[in-house]
Amino acid sequence: MNFDKRAQLIRKYDVPGPRYTSYPTVPYWKNEPLSNEEWLQSIHRNQKHFSSDDVSLYVHLPYCESLCTFCGCHKRITKNHSVEQPYIDAVIKEWQLYKSAGLEKSRIKELHFGGGTPTFFQADELVRLVHSLLENQQVDPSEVEMGFEAHPNNTSKEHLEKLHTLGFRRLSLGVQDYNPRVQKAINRIQPFSQVKKVHELARGIGYNSISHDLVFGLPKQSLKDMLFTVEKTLELRPDRISLYSYAHVPWVKRTGQRGFDENDLPTGEVKRELYEQAKLRLLDVGYLEIGMDHFALKEDSLAQAFLSKNLHRNFMGYTTQNTPMLIGLGMSAISDSWFGFAQNKKSVEAYIDGINKDQLPVFRGHLLTKEDLVIRQHILDLMCHFETELGVHDSFDFNLNVLLRLKGMVEDRLIEIDGNTLRITEEGIPFVRNVCMIFDQSLQSSASREGVFSRTI
Repeated sequence: MNFDKRAQLIRKYDVPGPRYTSYPTVPYWKNEPLSNEEWLQSIHRNQKHFSSDDVSLYVHLPYCESLCTFCGCHKRITKNHSVEQPYIDAVIKEWQLYKSAGLEKSRIKELHFGGGTPTFFQADELVRLVHSLLENQQVDPSEVEMGFEAHPNNTSKEHLEKLHTLGFRRLSLGVQDYNPRVQKAINRIQPFSQVKKVHELARGIGYNSISHDLVFGLPKQSLKDMLFTVEKTLELRPDRISLYSYAHVPWVKRTGQRGFDENDLPTGEVKRELYEQAKLRLLDVGYLEIGMDHFALKEDSLAQAFLSKNLHRNFMGYTTQNTPMLIGLGMSAISDSWFGFAQNKKSVEAYIDGINKDQLPVFRGHLLTKEDLVIRQHILDLMCHFETELGVHDSFDFNLNVLLRLKGMVEDRLIEIDGNTLRITEEGIPFVRNVCMIFDQSLQSSASREGVFSRTI
């Protein structure tokens, strides 16, 4: 595709839109409040439908010692480490509440620590948490995917060794950008030497799937900065690379994302060029593009899942584990029973207070309708495999309306339709979110997306 044509498409399709870690997306959830009884009924429906005890666990560890001004996560900034023990106690009790409500026979197939900064916590506190979550379970690292997100500045050899002993083999290092000017703008100062130290320590200990998270579209970031960061990353050759688009949503995170001048942000065609040039370099040295904004070496399990069409996407992002149940533990964590979503209370105090009252700390969610489930599958297939099958479970009116809305994308050669199969073309991959938006019925009936979602490009 020539530059002028790509620029024209970027101008046409660069609109606010969801990233689709769920459908319906969180702004269109309809059950607020969601009672414990309603949520547990959704879990029991899952157990009956799938006849499976397999569960993925996500644990949200929200504490950070300093604020990164690009971050859109739910976090709590503090240098007071006395908060560790009571928070871990609450997470352990939350899982016990779930087990007593019907998940006592669960087999944990995936365990992921996110945040915040999981390595804010002492290694022994994380070990205590893992022992409690995996109580009475045998863990085989070849069958259970266990990983954690790590800040290179506070991830110690003790963290790496003790978690590896428990079965952790995946590690995700937050890099963002190596240019000191960009790092200062986002308040994330970490030299390449520090990332290299943690990466090589982890590799030596035995972590076999190390990911580096990079971000394009950051304030003061140029194409030269982006390519410099990619080249430094390739010196370490991580198994996976996430190349995330910076989501500028200051109406959501007012205290964080207003830490720089908005005129410093690359946008539109300039921002997209950062991604496209980084992508070309990654493909050139052997990485495979996977789903949206992910790359992996072809021997990595994520690449294998993509090639075999076993890739899955949930609130943890892309994963190789397609378990029927995801339980999110901790403040603001989101759970998914396939038939429903539930989010925990978004302040540490409210979360712990609910746990201390022997209540699941759920405050909102969405119970999916029959139509929701059909649309969810379409969007999941598009996000994971860049294709979906039309007409199998769709109503005539739904199919007709979707096909009419897709007409412009066919003309722009972003998608192709062969019989009942809709495929996103290679040129259309950067616009996968826009294709999914065509299927999104809650979005179609919405008056405005401005001030709700980040831009798609």
